[in-house]
Formats: sequence, C-alpha cells, structure tokens
Amino acid sequence: MPDLRVPRTTAAPRILVVGGGYVGLCASMRLLRKLNPGEAEITVVEPRGYMTYQPFLPEAAAGSIEARNVVVPLRQTLRGAEVVVGEVVGVTHAERRARVRPVDGEEYDLHYDVLVLAPGSVARTLPIPGVAEEAIGFKTVEEAVHLRDRVLRNLDLAEASKDEEFRRRALTFTFVGGGYAGIEALAELEDMARFATRSLRTVRASDVRFVLVEALDRILPEVGPEMGRYAVDALRSRGIEVNLRTTLQSCVGGLVQLSDGQEFASDTIVWTAGVRSHPVLGRTDLPLDERGRLLCGADLRVVDAAGSVVEGAWGAGDACAVPDLTKPGAFCAPNAQHAVRQSRQLADNLLALLRGGRPEPYRHAYAGSVASLGLHKGVAQVYGVKLKGYPAWLMHRAYHLSRVPTTSRKVGVLLGWVQAALFHREAVSLGALSHPHAEFERAAGGPRH
Repeated sequence: MPDLRVPRTTAAPRILVVGGGYVGLCASMRLLRKLNPGEAEITVVEPRGYMTYQPFLPEAAAGSIEARNVVVPLRQTLRGAEVVVGEVVGVTHAERRARVRPVDGEEYDLHYDVLVLAPGSVARTLPIPGVAEEAIGFKTVEEAVHLRDRVLRNLDLAEASKDEEFRRRALTFTFVGGGYAGIEALAELEDMARFATRSLRTVRASDVRFVLVEALDRILPEVGPEMGRYAVDALRSRGIEVNLRTTLQSCVGGLVQLSDGQEFASDTIVWTAGVRSHPVLGRTDLPLDERGRLLCGADLRVVDAAGSVVEGAWGAGDACAVPDLTKPGAFCAPNAQHAVRQSRQLADNLLALLRGGRPEPYRHAYAGSVASLGLHKGVAQVYGVKLKGYPAWLMHRAYHLSRVPTTSRKVGVLLGWVQAALFHREAVSLGALSHPHAEFERAAGGPRH
C-alpha cells in the first residue's frame, strides 16, 4: 500500500494520540495548554470524532440530561491539534508507524515520533446463544438513546395491544451485569418507565418487569459489601427482580434462560457484564499482559516484561496495566477516577521528557465510589464514609459534574438538571430516528433502493 502520510506542517515532533476518550481528550487538552508554539504537533485519531462521558449515560438514557451534553466534540475542543475521524487498526512502533482507516477512503500510514495509546475498552461478551443477535450494549451515547426510545416505544406498543403474551414480552427488560453501568442504567430506566406509566391507561407500573442477572453474590462491588447489600434491598423494594449467583444461559429469539431454571420472554436485553481491552492493542508490536492490557510503568511509559522502558510509547486508562503504587502488586482499576488523574500525569510527564526533564510516577489512593440508583437515590463510600439515598445521589451528581470536560458541557448538564427539577420528566420516544426515511418512503410509494 502507498504511504499516504499526513503532511507535516513543522519539523516539530508529532505526538500521536490513539483514542479520543477521557484520557485521550484530557491529555491532549493539557498538552495544548502547556506546549510552546512549534514545540510539538498533536494528532488525535478517534472513530466517532467526540468523547463520551460514560458515567452520565444512564441519565442521558432516562432523559435527565440531553444526549449532546454527554459528548464533547474533539475538533472544537482540541483547537490546535489535528483530529482524524478514523480508526487506528495497527501500530508498528519499531518504525514509528500507525495504520489508519478513515471513515471514508483508503487506509494509510501515519508516522509519529511519540505514541500515546488510550483506546479504552470494549464490551466483553461471552459465547452465549442469542447474545450477539438480541442484546444491546451500554457504552455509547447511541446505545443509551436507543435504549431509552426502546423502553418508551415498548410501553406505547403494550398500551395499544390486547395480546397478553405480547404485552408481557414487551414490558420485560433484562439487564445482565451488576456493575456500575448495569445497575445505574437499570435504575434510571426503571424510574423513567414507572413515571411514563402515569400517562397510560392500560399499562400500570406493576405491569413493567425489570430483571437483573448477576453471576456474583453481590452488586456494585466498588462501594463495599454493606452498600452493595443496601443497593440490592433498595432495588428489590421497587419491584426489580435481582438474581444473584445467576448467569444467562441463552436468549435466542428473546427467550431468556437463566442458570437457576427461570425462563421468560424479554424484548429488551441489555449486556453490561464487563469490559476488555480494545482489540487494537493485539495488532501492535508493544508488550501486553496476559489480559491483553498494555504494560506500563508507574510513570505511564510503556515497559516490556522485564520492566525496561519502550522509548516513545505511553499509555493510560482502561486498556493499560498501570501499577497502583498505593497497593503494591496491584494495578489501577479501570475507572474514571484513575483516568482523570492519569491523563494529567501523562501529559505532564511527556512534556517533562520533551524538555529534558524526568517523569514522575503516578500515585493516587483510591478515594471511594459513588453510584446512582435512580432519581434522588444512590449509594456512596468515600474516604470510609458511607452514604445512602438522597445524600449519596447528590454526591454522585456533584462528583461527576466536576469531572465532565469543558465548561460548556458542565453548564449544559447543570441546566438540564434545573429544567428537570422545575418541570416534569420528558417521556417521549423518538424511535423513528432509527429509520428517518420511513415517512418519506411511505409518501413516495415504496422503500428506497
């Protein structure tokens, strides 16, 4: 293939950032703020062209936050950097070369001097019959909006139907995975569905069935056993079926079969049972651990199995095995708390090395966790202090508002909360967005070709 190297505008070293998630965006923002003119060029490659603040996806799904305020456009935010909307499909670091597949056009080689790998994680699925065909994930804003519309659409369909079997299937929502994503999405959407039934005639809140399937003996392990048990009790008190020590065996055709013998039809199956490192790491010549994570030292430089630094390569975030210096022998957990701080440390260390200085090790003692259980409900354990209900929910919102990148997004989220507090929750399905040509096709007399 020809080398379609992106033209260089200066002789300054090129810093290639793979991934525009939290680490990629925040590290690039910090570098742009601190770099001197002409000191380095920054190129960010990201398939979507925007960063998604995933902790707010459940609230976006429930309509408490506008979906556009959960994402941060890279080109507008990273002025001064080159943003490539595409995917890095391979890296040959020995040659300082990345293979880029743009959204449209031929693949090309992009050469760099310094590499920052922050591709994040992808959903970890298991070879369970029916999952690939029937389930939906919960890692992108598109999935969150689709899930919101699907829940509301199914309520409308059940309202209009007299077929009891169809109604039961349409009103059964199954969530697999009891971590942050699964619990917060389930809790927010159950709140929204219960509110939406107030305006329906034949569908009552008691008709709507939410089912959680979790293989472990508890949920939300990050908030500790006591708060985890409280969360289970809180969900069950709302009529949510929490199945612990239970696994999904099959969901072919929407027929859910669980390991405890339960069997029921569910039109909506949400898969949030874990994540794994981005597969692009397996298409590089850089060292990985047994779980497919990029090996990194405490200063966030890539290291080999012997601990020797791989010059010119850096990594941070979910896809990287970064030593946790506050817990010898352990690695930093893949969460927003570490991503926030690692992005800053990486940028500062990279800049220090460019200027002949020495990088500093990343060290952060885990502060605790907060989780939402729906509107005005939550659990938290922060610096040993345990909170439940409304105080925990407020802490959840305050913490994540402080972590959303850019002032405009903070203001947008805050205004959305104010509007939701002053007026009723919006419960309108925009499912037609999935098929925007349908109405015109009917008017034109047939489907498009």
